[in-house]
This record gives sequence, C-alpha cells and structure tokens, in this order.
Amino acid sequence: MQQPPPQTRELRERLRIVIFEADTPAGKAFDVGLLVTIVASVLAVMLESVADVRRVAGVELRALEWSFTLVFTVEYALRLYCVPAPLRYARSFFGVIDLLAVVPTYLSLLLPGAQSLLVVRGLRLLRIFRVFKLGRFLGEANLLTSALRGSRHKVIVFLATVLVLVTILGTAMYLVEGEESGFTSIPVSVYWAIVTLTTVGYGDIAPRTPLGQTLASLVMILGYSIIAIPTGIVTAEIVEAARAQNLPQPTTRACPHCFVEWHDRDARFCKACGRELGATAGN
Repeated sequence: MQQPPPQTRELRERLRIVIFEADTPAGKAFDVGLLVTIVASVLAVMLESVADVRRVAGVELRALEWSFTLVFTVEYALRLYCVPAPLRYARSFFGVIDLLAVVPTYLSLLLPGAQSLLVVRGLRLLRIFRVFKLGRFLGEANLLTSALRGSRHKVIVFLATVLVLVTILGTAMYLVEGEESGFTSIPVSVYWAIVTLTTVGYGDIAPRTPLGQTLASLVMILGYSIIAIPTGIVTAEIVEAARAQNLPQPTTRACPHCFVEWHDRDARFCKACGRELGATAGN
C-alpha cells in the first residue's frame, strides 16, 4: 500500500494528538469544547421532548439538533481520518458511541421520533476523566471493575439461588392465597416474591390470609438478609484486588493503533498491543 506523503502524515499526527490526547493545551481545549457541546446537545434533546417547550421553540431546537449533529459528524470523520486503523477505532467502545451520537438524527428522517435516542451522547461525557486528568478516579474505577469481574461467578451463583428461591416462594404464595387475593398465576406470584424479597414493595398485590401474611413477613425478613450477601462478595474482591494492584498515575496518552489510554509518561510501547506509541507534543 502506498504511504501518504510526509505532510499528510504530519497533519494526521497533529490531529491525532489534539483529538485523542488531553495533555496539550490544544487537546484539552478541544475536549472541553466537545464536552460543552455534548451537554448542550443532550439538553436540547431533553427540552424537545417537553410538549410546551416544543410548541414554542420546536423549530429552533430541531435546527440546533441538526447543527450539533453536523458538528459531531465532522468530528467523527476527523477521528477516522487521523488514526492509522480507522476500522479498529470504529469498532472500539468510544468509536461505536461516537457513531451512535450522529445516527439517530439521520434515522429520524425515516423514523420520526428516533432523535430521542440522541441522549446516548451522554455516554461521551466519560471522556471527562481524561480531559481533567482524573486518572486516579479512573484507576479506582478499574479497581472496581476488576473486583466485579473477579466476583462474577459467585454473584451468578447467588442470583441463580435467588431465582430458585423466588420461584418457590411465589408458588407457595399462589397456593396459599389463590386468585381471590390477586395471585392469579404462578408468574404473577413470582413477581410478587421478587418485589417483596428486594424490599421494593409496590403494594399492587398483597396477601390477605393470616398464613399468606406470615409467609410474606418471612420473605421480607429474608430479603434484608439476602441484600447483604452480594455486597460482602464484592467488598471482599475489592480488598483482594487492592492488595494485588498497584495503581499508577498515568497520563492521557492514547495508543494510535488500539486506542488504549493511560500509558506512563515515559512509555515507548503500548501496554496492550505492544506497538510503538505516537509522539506527544512535549517530545
């Protein structure tokens, strides 16, 4: 494949540093402006859903929505242009989110109302961690993610046990109360058991017989006991992960190949894919 001329490569690299990294004044200014635009676009979508506001300023909000969409479309195109692997970025988490930030407006031309899906733009605010150098908070989030990943098998077993338990309790309540009290079927009774066991208690269905009320009381007490179990499981994994993990204070440097961020300042190669990192403005 023919390589682009040096001027094009230099332009792409400069764009990549500005768009994908926040360690430079230009990069931070770009991301701050992007975050402000995202917040404004989400507010516009929310306001358009209010009938009174839509009657007064519906046309203006629609025009504003299209303006935001055009801005995000150009931004998405620039992101694809400046990275060495556009398709890989398009399939990444933020690549998919960036695409979803513009698709609903165009889709609304065929499906009226689809523009309400534009609230997905709010997910792009996750970039706030890199813009304001909140690497420590992201490290804590990674710690929590590791703990959840480590405890997933225990949590799955716990949830399976709860499902079996609510099925048994719901069936028992169906036999005790019957259709006269609103427990018209086993699925409805299982729904009641889930609502009661989780201490939500909507009150749309309630037992009326003394035996049913006694069973309901046991389910409520059991619910308070069960709530503490997943908390203990995850907490234990967090403690274990904190002992095993040394949380560095990374930068916002992003690999131009796999787009993994938070590399050390003196890193030369990506910690994920092993390929050479691009230069930063300070190098």
